[in-house]
Amino acid sequence: MTDPNQPNSQNVPPAPPAYEAPAYSNAPQYNAAPSGGSTPGRTMAIVALILAIIPGTQVIGLILGIVALVQSRKAGVKNGLAIAAIIVSVVLLIIGIIVVIALVSLAASVGGDLTTQINACFEDPSGSVTWQGVTTSCQELLESNGY
Repeated sequence: MTDPNQPNSQNVPPAPPAYEAPAYSNAPQYNAAPSGGSTPGRTMAIVALILAIIPGTQVIGLILGIVALVQSRKAGVKNGLAIAAIIVSVVLLIIGIIVVIALVSLAASVGGDLTTQINACFEDPSGSVTWQGVTTSCQELLESNGY
């Protein structure tokens, strides 16, 4: 007879479970978004990409793009927008630096030429000089520049 307090008193093996949970590895999975549905860092990557395009905000866009990429990598997902924001920020930042250097060198060359012409006029105030392709008397040049 079976004892009701002992359900397996007849040495019947227990039934196997109907469902087994899948085994997970410790390696990050870069194929799908996490179970929450949103990719960590995606919104920040969009903001970074927008800032990367706006002139003067490339450094902020670069920093936010890097932060978004780090967040995504920690969650084990890819974030192409963050990578795009980083690339666009760096490229536009380099172009901006080149433009600033060109403008500064152009301004220095124009200013240096004017300085040379004014110094020549100080040596011979009755003469004339050619500045920016226009021949001007030294008296006019000195007056127009406050001397």
